[in-house]
Amino acid sequence: MSQNDLKPMKLIQGRFKASYGSFQLNAEFEAPAHGITAIFGPSGSGKTSLLRAIAGLNLIKEGFFRLGDEIWQDHDHFRPVHHRPLGYVFQEASLFAHLSIKANLLYGAPKLQAQHAIGFDEIVHLLGIGDLLDRAPHHLSGGERQRIAIGRSLLSQPKILLMDEPLSALDRQSKDEILPFLERLHESLSLPVLYVSHDMSEIERLADHLILMKKGCVHASGPLNELQSNPELPFIASSDAAVSLDAIVQSHNAADGMTQLNVAGGEFLVPSAFAHNGEHRRLRILAGDVSL
Repeated sequence: MSQNDLKPMKLIQGRFKASYGSFQLNAEFEAPAHGITAIFGPSGSGKTSLLRAIAGLNLIKEGFFRLGDEIWQDHDHFRPVHHRPLGYVFQEASLFAHLSIKANLLYGAPKLQAQHAIGFDEIVHLLGIGDLLDRAPHHLSGGERQRIAIGRSLLSQPKILLMDEPLSALDRQSKDEILPFLERLHESLSLPVLYVSHDMSEIERLADHLILMKKGCVHASGPLNELQSNPELPFIASSDAAVSLDAIVQSHNAADGMTQLNVAGGEFLVPSAFAHNGEHRRLRILAGDVSL
């Protein structure tokens, strides 16, 4: 066992209690400080309120937040939002109309880059926006604008990325366009992401960990596949109940278009246009497709 295996896993920990009129936020959670943690629940369950509390946009006196070794808020300390190293992606891209795409991307980026900073060229490549840099925002599609907003947040060199329903304002075609880029960011960057959504299909495609909100409280929290298969939670009774499995490409046969995916405890043979050996894939298995 290596020394790295002995190190405790870094965590995101939060606890917030506040009243907004008749709505009560009383949420406590813990999540890994890596990968994508989705915050899921119906409208009015407190998802955005929780995210704004984490960002420091809402001053909550009864609040606590820790990111790894850094405490951003406790009973006698509150770090204001402009001193919190975070990126925030809203439902609307809110780009500056008078600036080029390149200028939008670099807005807020520190002039002096740290040694392990997220690079401009890296983000341009990951988001596939190299041919957009000289354009104006009004010449872009909804999906392209949102990719720029994500890139701008990442180039601010955050220690965590907060995403508040970033695809909810997009049509289905734009969502399908941007999801592969979000998957690439997940695979390529070690930055932890808190991703708010009411769309379970997005979460099943992107998230590793899940926080389930209900009436301002955290109803459940844990690895996505464990919560999906928990009979005490509402997912199991859904008409599109499913489990999500992390898989690795073992082999791909170009002749018949079939790919062998290895998962913990077994393997699957699935149709796939192309796949590289060793690639990570997310496999979604609907309960309705399983027979015993």
